[in-house]
Amino acid sequence: MTKEGRKESKLKQYMIAPFRILNKARQLYMKGVVECAGGYGGYAGNNNGGALSPALVHAIPEETRVVVHRKQRREKKMMSCYNNNEDEQEAIMKLTNMTILVLILILILVITASSSKPVDTLPGFPGKLPFNLQTGYVGVGDMDSVQLFYWFVESERNPEEDPLLLWLTGGPGCSGFSGLVFEVGPLMFDYAKSRGSGTLPTLKLNPFSWTKVASMIFIDAPVGTGFSYATNPDSYGVTDTLAAAHNYQFLRKWLLSNPKFQKNPLYIAGDSYSGIILPILVKTISDGNESGGGGKRMNLKGYILGNPATDLSVDKNWRIPFYHKHALISDQLYQATKTNCKGQYINVDSSNAACFQNLQLVSECVRNIFTAQILEPNCFDAATKEAKAFGWDPSNLTHHNQLNLLLPNAFHHHTPTWCRNYNYVFSYIWANDGEVQTALHVRKGIKMEWNRCNRSLSYTYDVTSTVPYHKYLINKDYKVLIYSYSIFGYNDMDKISEFVAQTRLVTMGGGHTAPEYRPEESLAMISRWLAGFPI
Repeated sequence: MTKEGRKESKLKQYMIAPFRILNKARQLYMKGVVECAGGYGGYAGNNNGGALSPALVHAIPEETRVVVHRKQRREKKMMSCYNNNEDEQEAIMKLTNMTILVLILILILVITASSSKPVDTLPGFPGKLPFNLQTGYVGVGDMDSVQLFYWFVESERNPEEDPLLLWLTGGPGCSGFSGLVFEVGPLMFDYAKSRGSGTLPTLKLNPFSWTKVASMIFIDAPVGTGFSYATNPDSYGVTDTLAAAHNYQFLRKWLLSNPKFQKNPLYIAGDSYSGIILPILVKTISDGNESGGGGKRMNLKGYILGNPATDLSVDKNWRIPFYHKHALISDQLYQATKTNCKGQYINVDSSNAACFQNLQLVSECVRNIFTAQILEPNCFDAATKEAKAFGWDPSNLTHHNQLNLLLPNAFHHHTPTWCRNYNYVFSYIWANDGEVQTALHVRKGIKMEWNRCNRSLSYTYDVTSTVPYHKYLINKDYKVLIYSYSIFGYNDMDKISEFVAQTRLVTMGGGHTAPEYRPEESLAMISRWLAGFPI
């Protein structure tokens, strides 16, 4: 039987189950009535309800009449039991019907809350995909009012035993597709073959995909990210803690719908701003496993973070020492700023004019620096409207650097006109194509346009530091990998390494999203770490 056939057969079993329960309840009730009457005693009744005419009664032998009278008395007793238990019968039937209604509602919620479909081909990729890809939605929040879209890629090695990784892209508000196509997934854009007016970008295989060693779920979270949406306006409001709660509900429901992966080692992975959401999620999973109140235990083994946001005050405060360390500001300016600001470069006292002046000079020095990778050009942040450059519509380009998109060699790496952010244009063109969305099983009529990173989320930042979460989880003996690539000016790895003793890795020459800048080294790192080898 095919996978679709087995799924349909299982669905039919679920649909029939409530009615089987109803029939069983009725049988049990009638059994109780019979037992009340002293049992059937072999009596099966007759067509006229057991009534016999007087003439017929006299014609029947005495011993037979005794048997008949006994059966009639038993029948009357049964009717008496039946009639005397009308209230009980009504209560039982009401309870049974209510049970059926609840079961049907649960069934509907299970079916609608977690829906996935296989994707065999994708526009822009030649031929059939050589790996198993599924996409779908999982409903979370009140009444499943939040519908989170996801991409699931089975391990290309041994999906029955390889780890399962839930990947959280940063932002907040950056799509799981960004992590899939620009960082650790099995597909990437073929930039050399994707230039031209009105053409759909071409995809090719990523030889350094983390799916070489693990199955991966890429989720569009929080709500409003990528293809995820809410069924009512109020559900678009989200916080750090609520986003983590939604991710937890997502993962629990996904594993319920995909039970064959429940035994696989589970890791939660991500980078950038997911450093805030991820530790909260991991703690929630850990607490649920210990309490047993969340249902089936998840096989959580640890978590992985790259260049994570950890403590927003520390992260931002570290920028000044970072700029000095990489010769972006002079020794004199650094020392003056450090002295006048007393080592505190955020939330500065408004009366400290000298500190403010020094910070303004620092900002001027780094104004044209690309903080995600200080050795690369600083370019515009590509968005949907810039993608129209593929249609040769320069009227939509508002910044002078964006005109470089129209140059023939704009997408060739390591040329004077090249910028990494230009690569992101391909994702807007591809993901907003109608045929692509149909192939991905995106629900119709709910998203106006896809954005790689949604900067207009209704988002409240209610967690400023995840240091307490890390300390808590470290004491639980989970495996932890926190890596950083040093040509990135945001967070202080030394602060994190104070309490993360398991694994800390710094690789020279990378950028903010490490696998995007150093894909081969990143795959080697994660392969060795998951296998338990030194890195």
